[in-house]
Amino acid sequence: MPPFKLREKDNYVRSRQRMVETQLIPRGIKDKRVIEAMLAAPRHLFVSEEALWSQAYSDFPLPIGEKQTISQPYIVALMTESLELKGMEKVLEIGTGSGYQTAILSMLAEKVYSIERISTLAARARRILDSVNCSNVVIKIADGTLGWPEEAPFDAILTTAAAPEIPKCYIEQLAVGGRLVIPVGDEYSQILTKIIKTKDGIIRQDMGGCRFVKLIGRYGWKADFNNNGG
Repeated sequence: MPPFKLREKDNYVRSRQRMVETQLIPRGIKDKRVIEAMLAAPRHLFVSEEALWSQAYSDFPLPIGEKQTISQPYIVALMTESLELKGMEKVLEIGTGSGYQTAILSMLAEKVYSIERISTLAARARRILDSVNCSNVVIKIADGTLGWPEEAPFDAILTTAAAPEIPKCYIEQLAVGGRLVIPVGDEYSQILTKIIKTKDGIIRQDMGGCRFVKLIGRYGWKADFNNNGG
């Protein structure tokens, strides 16, 4: 697990403890490694405006610019736990966004490949990830609905924006035994969906309702390019 090295004293340790004790554990988050990562990751640094740092560990999403959000802590923990990471995996993240989910994944997997459509968000996330020593993350600016075929197969794929249907390339780029977590539905509400790829096909599990920004791209939403997924 790569350690977080903060440039200045972290005054948010107790805030993270409260977040875990009141938002995550009561809702069923059990994976000790996920809980440790959520306790360690300085979520406030990934919030775009310092004025919002005091709300960084609250139970709701926050804006990060470009009409995008940083997901509420519970959703980050739930999606991460659903990937069942043990530490040696190669993970693909679709939608770098703030970089917070990326940081959590970097603590739990061997290598993280993250795709972001919006260059300003990708650049900011890269700076923050570098500042906290997340050195096992590769970010590229591209259409996330295409996946990253050059680096496939992946042991796990996590999508942080909602698709009208699951892009076939995600299944193709998933290793046998791998897990995919993605919100699927219309632009107003979705079902958080988990796919397990087996040698005989796929197993699909519904994990409850959610609401994410739209996944824009060739195999996602085609219109409204002012509301990019990420």
